[in-house]
Amino acid sequence: MNDNPAGDGVALDPGATTHDAFLGGQVYVRQPKKGRHRAGLDAVYLAAALPDDTRGHVVDLGSGVGTAGLCAAARLPSINVTLVDVDPIVLALARHNLTDHANAAFSDRVSVMEADITAKGSLRHAAGLQPGMADHAIMNPPYYESDRFRASPAEARAGAHMLDDRGLEPWARTATDIVREGGTLTVIFRADGLREVLDVLQGRFGAIDVIPLRPRPDAPATRIVLRAVRASKAPLQLLPGFVLHEGDGSDFTAQSRGVMRDGKGLGLPGRR
Repeated sequence: MNDNPAGDGVALDPGATTHDAFLGGQVYVRQPKKGRHRAGLDAVYLAAALPDDTRGHVVDLGSGVGTAGLCAAARLPSINVTLVDVDPIVLALARHNLTDHANAAFSDRVSVMEADITAKGSLRHAAGLQPGMADHAIMNPPYYESDRFRASPAEARAGAHMLDDRGLEPWARTATDIVREGGTLTVIFRADGLREVLDVLQGRFGAIDVIPLRPRPDAPATRIVLRAVRASKAPLQLLPGFVLHEGDGSDFTAQSRGVMRDGKGLGLPGRR
């Protein structure tokens, strides 16, 4: 392995990253082996929630090394993607991932932006997050509030998993600012945080679809995907959702195999 797999002037120790295949090898991602968030099922389902006919500019807020944005670009030929994060280590890896030959079919439609999406508007705008710049935003925000859950001892990992005392409000504010009227926001979050997400979207987004993800047929949802339309007045819909695993085992359902290994979308139409 290269002594500096991240490139972009950011050094990582040899062996500090893994080179992981997504969508059955349609996407390859180099990501930290430990100490920072590692992408998996959530990123793939976030990308899969975009309708099959999605076009235009997609902004991946809090992109990390870019897994969700890259998976979206791989399956949706009519989009351009901007990966946005504040962590220079993961952004350097995101840039490296754009040079991976395995991603050559779509990497020219993906760019990287360093910006703090929780900063005040003037700072976000100066960094490049301009009002109305996105047709669609996707985000996998930190799941846990710092006053309810114990943080990881690794500071970088804690930042990826723990919300600060402002909660989801800065994320929703930035999404509202950058998504044009009639554009969409897609979020994946923990299922017991549904009220938190709905609270911060109120008055900003409508036509909300709530899509539960259950680990097994008889289990409660552990994740939710929410899709919403900027400034829409259409009512909320609670959709049937999806089951990830067969029975009590670890085998994926046929639908999950299609999403995780074949790069298929969830097959849900968009709304207005």
